[in-house]
Amino acid sequence: MEQPTQLVILAGLVIGLIYGSVGLLSGFCLMSSMRGFLAEGDGRLVRSYALAIAVAIAASQFLAGRGMVDLGRSIYLQQTFSAPVLFFGGLLFGYGMVLSNGCGSRALVLLGRGNLRSFVVVIVLAIAAQMTLKGLIAPARIALVQASQTTVITNSLPSLFATLGPTEAVSRALAAAVMVVVLILFAFAHPEFRRSPGQIATGVIVGLLVACGWYVTGYLGADDFNPVPVTSLTFIAPIADALQYAMLSTGLTLNFGIATVGGVFAGSLVTALITGRFYLEGYSSPLHMLRSAGGAALMGIGGVMAFGCSIGQGLTGMSTLAVGSFIAIAGILLGTTAGLRGALRVQPLAAA
Repeated sequence: MEQPTQLVILAGLVIGLIYGSVGLLSGFCLMSSMRGFLAEGDGRLVRSYALAIAVAIAASQFLAGRGMVDLGRSIYLQQTFSAPVLFFGGLLFGYGMVLSNGCGSRALVLLGRGNLRSFVVVIVLAIAAQMTLKGLIAPARIALVQASQTTVITNSLPSLFATLGPTEAVSRALAAAVMVVVLILFAFAHPEFRRSPGQIATGVIVGLLVACGWYVTGYLGADDFNPVPVTSLTFIAPIADALQYAMLSTGLTLNFGIATVGGVFAGSLVTALITGRFYLEGYSSPLHMLRSAGGAALMGIGGVMAFGCSIGQGLTGMSTLAVGSFIAIAGILLGTTAGLRGALRVQPLAAA
């Protein structure tokens, strides 16, 4: 294994360790954020998520502006994509997230704490994602994409600004500034969030971890002979790859995503043991397990169709300011909202 690749894998492990620890201590999760915001009247978690997006955008666009990372090499900034598939995948993921009571990254964090429900979620999500990427569902996904994809001239917010006349550098700075200011105003307009230093710190740390991922894969992993795919925090395909690697490591190679997945689990586990938060818990009923597994399957399928999850598109994709990421996260937010409120609301399970 070449030295840059080894460095990228080690850095991915460290990033995952930090994310796992922070995620356990703070409860960072889009689904929990939306539930608190829509159903419980507690807006602190959603403000933490918004702050994480703002920091991720500011730091990632700074790296791109300095020429340290070519975000155009990521999967998010493609000239050709299918907006309907991205949006529909987001819908499936968002609704599945409510059924499973958390996204893929949250399941990894809770698994480290001893939540055996999350073990089922992670396994089913991985299988469904692999089926959609390369297995039985892949031909249908590819056919849908081919039937609905379009080629666009402006595939990001900066490129949209550039059509108005400014240079590329100015367009990037303007687009990033608009998004960052709006998100920060939204976050800090909430008095209780301003009085929550832990949630503020969480938003800053998670946002910086996204930029660190870009730096690691896009700069430290830049090798003319053996380049590393430019990516950052995302969990659908990496969870699927991690399960495959665990079963069939011979002939397969470690990568940034697999290392991050392992790091998140390990970081949560170590933190749970140190802080006394580790305890085993399982399902309350067969219906509970069925609902959770069904949600995990929807997340695996939808996450692949949407090119990412609530972290992969919601933070990492958004940090690129890609048009496709705005479409995917709109679907995720709508799917999550449908699961939490309205006619399609996922009803609470009766106590066992």
